Amino acid sequence: MLLKILFRNAFRHPLRTALTICGMVVAVLAFGSLRTVIDAWYAGVAASSSTRLVTRNAISLIFPLPLSYESRIAGVEGVKTVSYGNWFGAYYVDQKNFFGNFAVQAESYLKLYPEFVVPQAQKRAFLRDRKGALVGKKLADRFGWKVGQTVVLIGTIYPGNWEFTIRGIYHGRDQTADETNFLFHWDYLNETMKRTTPSRADQVGFYMVGVKRPEDAARVAQDIDALFANSSAETLTETEKAFQLGFVSMSEAIITAIRLVSVIIIVIILVVCANTMAMSVRERSAEWAVFKTLGFSGATVALVIVGESLVISCVGGGIGLALTFPLADFFRSALGQYFPIFNVSETTILLDAGLSAAVGFLAGIFPAVSAARIPVAHALRRVG
Repeated sequence: MLLKILFRNAFRHPLRTALTICGMVVAVLAFGSLRTVIDAWYAGVAASSSTRLVTRNAISLIFPLPLSYESRIAGVEGVKTVSYGNWFGAYYVDQKNFFGNFAVQAESYLKLYPEFVVPQAQKRAFLRDRKGALVGKKLADRFGWKVGQTVVLIGTIYPGNWEFTIRGIYHGRDQTADETNFLFHWDYLNETMKRTTPSRADQVGFYMVGVKRPEDAARVAQDIDALFANSSAETLTETEKAFQLGFVSMSEAIITAIRLVSVIIIVIILVVCANTMAMSVRERSAEWAVFKTLGFSGATVALVIVGESLVISCVGGGIGLALTFPLADFFRSALGQYFPIFNVSETTILLDAGLSAAVGFLAGIFPAVSAARIPVAHALRRVG
């Protein structure tokens, strides 16, 4: 019954209420979308495993490490699996067709990434074929690649036309897994380097290290770096999460700007809703005076006003939240090559819902307190 009264009062001025709800829809839609963009930026960090370490050259990622480090890293106490690879940096047909492509020690690399789910027959075919490639489902869908198809990547870091046969297509174990990678055998790259550029052979860009227990990660990282201290190629070992955060930090200014814009949007809609409720309360001064004359307390009057404000903000917030999902689908299809993981998170949903309620409460509380405190005679005089 109370909810029915609140809805009727909230829509007493249909046009004004509809416009306020539209403003709320746009605000929640914009806030949810911007939050999802930020989440997409941190997707690699969120997908990081606590049992994986990354070892790279201490000077910079662009400097390689000797292949001979593998056996020494594997001998560190607490290390379970060691894999290695190189960022390949090639593109398909045109430079705008950019995606992640890595030359990796395939068997050990797949052990470290159980979130990449590959059919067993395709996995065996990939491991047998030195020129085979394993690609993510989103990447395969993007270019229409099929298993058994031959594709040619154009190298930039390793110049030339590189021919591969798609031997498998993996899909993510969950929504956080990146399905846009192109993986192929490091041996294929290394053997080519031995023939064409021997000085670049037997060098890797990074080591991926799997540890037996997550709590040993810090100690294992220190032990690995201590092994190669004062050598010609010192190492820097960090958790996969810290490694990913290093890339994200390069865009920190942009992310901060997006966060700031999302907060400003909420403040603006808060002011709009507060103005709507203030106008509504002032226009109905006589109504509150009659309420009090009939015996309703100031607290009851305040409760009704805050309830109406919550109805308007929650209706707008609900519509905005519902529209966030199709908008995210549109962004995912349009910008999938830049944001391989673009999902509306539970945190974003809860923030949208919480902010809708908060805006409704804050917009209604001050007019409500004013209406609750105003004497009956003064309220009637204001009407006159």
